[in-house]
Amino acid sequence: MQLLYFFQQAIIWLITIYYLYQMIITIFSFVKLKEKPLVDDRPHKFICILPAHNEEAVIGDLVKSLQNQTYPKEYYDICVIADNCTDNTEKIARDLGVKVFVREEPDKAKRTKGYALQKYIATLLADKNMDYDAFCIFDADNLVDSKFLEAMNKHICQGEEVVQGYRDIKNPTDSWISAGYAIFYWMMNRFYHLARYNAGLSALLNGTGFMVKFDCIRDTGWDTDTLTEDIEFSIKSIIEGRKVGWAIDAIVYDEEPVDFKPSWKQRTRWTVGHMQVIKEYTVPLIKSTKEIKSLVNLDGLLYIIGSIPMFIITIMLLVSNAIVYLNKGMDTNVFLINIAKYVFPTFLLPVLTAIFTMIIEHKSFKGMWKGLVLYPVFMGSWLLLNLKCLFVQDTSWDKIEHKRNVEQLKQNSNK
Repeated sequence: MQLLYFFQQAIIWLITIYYLYQMIITIFSFVKLKEKPLVDDRPHKFICILPAHNEEAVIGDLVKSLQNQTYPKEYYDICVIADNCTDNTEKIARDLGVKVFVREEPDKAKRTKGYALQKYIATLLADKNMDYDAFCIFDADNLVDSKFLEAMNKHICQGEEVVQGYRDIKNPTDSWISAGYAIFYWMMNRFYHLARYNAGLSALLNGTGFMVKFDCIRDTGWDTDTLTEDIEFSIKSIIEGRKVGWAIDAIVYDEEPVDFKPSWKQRTRWTVGHMQVIKEYTVPLIKSTKEIKSLVNLDGLLYIIGSIPMFIITIMLLVSNAIVYLNKGMDTNVFLINIAKYVFPTFLLPVLTAIFTMIIEHKSFKGMWKGLVLYPVFMGSWLLLNLKCLFVQDTSWDKIEHKRNVEQLKQNSNK
């Protein structure tokens, strides 16, 4: 029993140090964002890449939002990847006058966003006349703020090579599920991306609304293999000693699932993708941390540890507490207090943090109260999902249906 006690204490210290570090980094989210000096001052040429599989309901609105950028029209192009489409996605894109890259992939396992990007970017790099400085990736359901490219160009001029934009939500009040996503991303924007950017660390690519200079991938192409190509590319960049920047003024609005079932499928894919990244890149990240001796690399390593590994460690602590209690090595009051120490920060503290985040991020509470009350359920379901993925890892790609076009959003806002 004494050995189990020492094991518990070791885990408690590990968890305490980890979360203390996260709290220290969070302080930087309240530091006023300072403008970096310009190292270059010119308009760079972008290609906006829009992977789309049967997205006729929303692709037109995304293209139009990009066509309405304040950035000079001669300095950017738009290309829709019509990825194994059987609807009018390709026709809508062509009618709007943008480039279209048609992809037909017989292998169902490769009908993913990552492989679509891989093939199209390889085509661009193979073209000797290609004159783009950088590319931006958007999901088909996005709406893009008119100053997005203007903001990204500023970050390139400041010397940044990989930059994540501010991921906002276009349907936060549709259901408690979409509200849960919105709260999660608002908190991520403030307490992860902004905090790390201000601290001189690396943000992470967040699936959509990001920019990459072609110089970063000219020799390798878009070389990702996991289900979470954004996290994979972020970790690879950190291993190579490159930071991911953060553009708070480059805003993209994303449509989130409304129902639980598609949300479960989507988050399952993300969790399995994270596990793939952990398996593939933990050792290289440890090696790069030793070689480069940079807090950026250590922070990237802690990000990996903070997902599934920290979840497993927490379960081990709870199980060890139960074993000690059942063997009468702990009285009931102490056991319940130990359980409360887990329940409060896991299920109750996030609600208070969410409310605080919405206040400082100036987000409206209208229509969000149900999402706030049920936010512990949303995050709790993620814990169950993590547990499931430890034993069953489905690597298939299930499409999330996107239906929220601009007219529907206007009608919803007028109700």
